[in-house]
Amino acid sequence: MENCTTLITTLLISSASLVLYGLMRVVYVVWWRPKSLEKQLRQQGIQGTSFNLLQFHGGDMRKMVKVSKETWSKPMSLNHHIAPYVLPSFHQMVQKIPNLAGDVIARTAFGSCFEEGKMIFELQKEQLVLVLEAFQSIYFPGLRFIPTKKNRRRYNIDKVIRETLQDMIRKKEQAMQVNGEFGNNDLLDLLLQDHSQLAHLDNDCLVHAYKLARKAREEVLRTCGNKVPNVENLNSLKIVSMILNEVLRLYPPVTVQQRHTIKKTTIGGMSIPSGVDIWLPTLFFHHDPEYWGDDAGEFKPERFAQGVSKATKDQQNAFYPFGWGPRFCLGQNFAMIEAKMALAMILQTFSFELSPSYTHSPFTLITLQPQHGAPIILHQL
Repeated sequence: MENCTTLITTLLISSASLVLYGLMRVVYVVWWRPKSLEKQLRQQGIQGTSFNLLQFHGGDMRKMVKVSKETWSKPMSLNHHIAPYVLPSFHQMVQKIPNLAGDVIARTAFGSCFEEGKMIFELQKEQLVLVLEAFQSIYFPGLRFIPTKKNRRRYNIDKVIRETLQDMIRKKEQAMQVNGEFGNNDLLDLLLQDHSQLAHLDNDCLVHAYKLARKAREEVLRTCGNKVPNVENLNSLKIVSMILNEVLRLYPPVTVQQRHTIKKTTIGGMSIPSGVDIWLPTLFFHHDPEYWGDDAGEFKPERFAQGVSKATKDQQNAFYPFGWGPRFCLGQNFAMIEAKMALAMILQTFSFELSPSYTHSPFTLITLQPQHGAPIILHQL
């Protein structure tokens, strides 16, 4: 009897300890840690909305979403001053203080697995919407593990993509074992050899390059003639490269890049504690007159005539459409080759212009894209 009483007492003490520990962890996560970070940042002069437990992960984010929706509900005038329109909340803070690319990538990347590649891209688009919805929602610890309809869909999409990719890779590896080597017919073959990764470039360049289409066409025809461009030809297309760089400056695929400090970090003499999310507004740097001059909002590809370094005056943070450092986009070179190839082949055969039905309304859905599409009128030469 005494042993039974001791056992029950031990279990009760253990249970109470676990409950107490759990409560302490909740207090740490939802209150103490955010307030501690807020205090450390305020001591260095960084202001902002005070942490409010009732608006945990939702206060500023809800305001940002509301402002963005209100702004994007109406089109803007046809010009390149898009920063206040695309990132209205960031702009306010500062004031106070796609089928062509997908098809090309799918066929180039997956070759004979083209249909599977297209399916993966479609699933990724759906997943991006679901992820964005989750990011903009109020966060509660463990919420993502609750089997809601959208959570089940997110996990199912992730499972299908992983299984499809694994099956494609397994087929490629089996073919290699039979043939003794990779076919080198598509990018997946190369990825399996080099262990690289792929990303893609938004196709907005086809919308904004038309002003220099005649010069670019002359360059393409002079360099490539009517033949399909090869890598050597593409490397010689100076005007086309200038156009693409200027489009990437004015319309970077990712308008804001996020980094998370995993340890105490010093940036520009400022001490940033671990656990802080840092947002880098690429779009604002790309439109900053301090780096690009008073014509920063104008489409002037000639600013890149002597290369990126000269255009940015060697300021690394002035131009980074693919990021920089150890986490830069590994698909950068392939993305530029794909864009040059697509634009060059169109210029060889067509002249093009924006359709009168085009509505200028760039917005971000993970990447920057035309909200109502980008209808183009093609005229065969």
